[in-house]
Amino acid sequence: MVIEQADDPLSLTFAALADPTRRAILARLASGEADVSELTRPFGLSQPTISKHLKVLERAGLVAIGRDAQRRPRSLVAAPLQDLDQWLEQYRRFWEARFERLDAYLREVKEKQQPSKSPARRRPTR
Repeated sequence: MVIEQADDPLSLTFAALADPTRRAILARLASGEADVSELTRPFGLSQPTISKHLKVLERAGLVAIGRDAQRRPRSLVAAPLQDLDQWLEQYRRFWEARFERLDAYLREVKEKQQPSKSPARRRPTR
């Protein structure tokens, strides 16, 4: 079975986010730009390995490369994440509607199980 590499932006974003190291790199870049050597330190991975991860993130449009003399800092580009959030919103609405129906059903079941609240009869006293 051959799986073709999709080039649409949403597929590229999902593919980039599929790896925990790439998600951690994005989390690090959310706090500010960093170059490859700065990104290598916390992961215990080689610089070429981090560079490969960065290329995937760059291809997905999640990371931009800057230029500061000899330094090439990377920074987070959040626009693809916003596109992802908009795509997920339809499913969020779907599940919220399902949960609201479930809540309504559970309230209905609970009301049926509760004994009716009629006034208690008093026994005549002797």
